[in-house]
Amino acid sequence: MQAQQEQDAEVRARMWKEMGKSPFVMIGLIGSHDHREPMTAQLDEDARGQFWFYCNRDNRVARGGEAMAQFVSKGHEIFACIHGTLTEETSEAIKDKYWSNITEAWFDGGRDDPNLMMLRFDLKDAEIWEGDQSLKGKFKMLTGQTIDPDEAGRHAEVTL
Repeated sequence: MQAQQEQDAEVRARMWKEMGKSPFVMIGLIGSHDHREPMTAQLDEDARGQFWFYCNRDNRVARGGEAMAQFVSKGHEIFACIHGTLTEETSEAIKDKYWSNITEAWFDGGRDDPNLMMLRFDLKDAEIWEGDQSLKGKFKMLTGQTIDPDEAGRHAEVTL
């Protein structure tokens, strides 16, 4: 049990590290038939159970609620399905903290755009897959050999 918890913590830490390198997710509201859409997560090293998104008030996820985000790392070593709740962020300090020139390019009125809002994604649980990065595992994949379960990588289900 202890070994599994340690492995889950390692996989979760790796997911956060990889999200820091490429903070793009596909997100959508649970129960909605709208397609998921790509958004840029604003990450904070000290907030391991939350991330944020800027969006327009007429965006399909703007009403908030229970949501699901999918993440794939740049090198396709980490895959995650993250479940949580989207809520409008009302803290002006948080909104200012993550504001950047890149963000401003998406909003005609800049930081004062009346259509601008920020959503906070509070994570509840996630399922994370970590691919095998060993040379042996990559060789087997390239040559069509069967990959043993212990060579397939790691998998974690985490609750936050």
